[in-house]
Amino acid sequence: MKEITMQPISLPGASPLKSPGAPGAAATGFSEILSRSIAEVNGQDQEANQLMKGLAAGEHANIHETMIAMEKAGISFRMMTRVQQKVIDAYREIMRMQI
Repeated sequence: MKEITMQPISLPGASPLKSPGAPGAAATGFSEILSRSIAEVNGQDQEANQLMKGLAAGEHANIHETMIAMEKAGISFRMMTRVQQKVIDAYREIMRMQI
């Protein structure tokens, strides 16, 4: 039987997690990771808006780059809203726990 190994994934803008006792461990909390992720999603949205304005103004004619940037921003935003919903669900689950 072949052993399956799982590789960790990283969120956009998140730094790799290190164990608390590891030398040089970054003190990265959940709120910092979330803030950086939100800032990155916002940056993608602003980039897409700039490209749309440039396309509409005739500054460039690269519709492909504009559409790709718009899709990236849309996908990032949808993912962020799903993460938000998961966090809210987890919070509600914790609040329902009886001690």
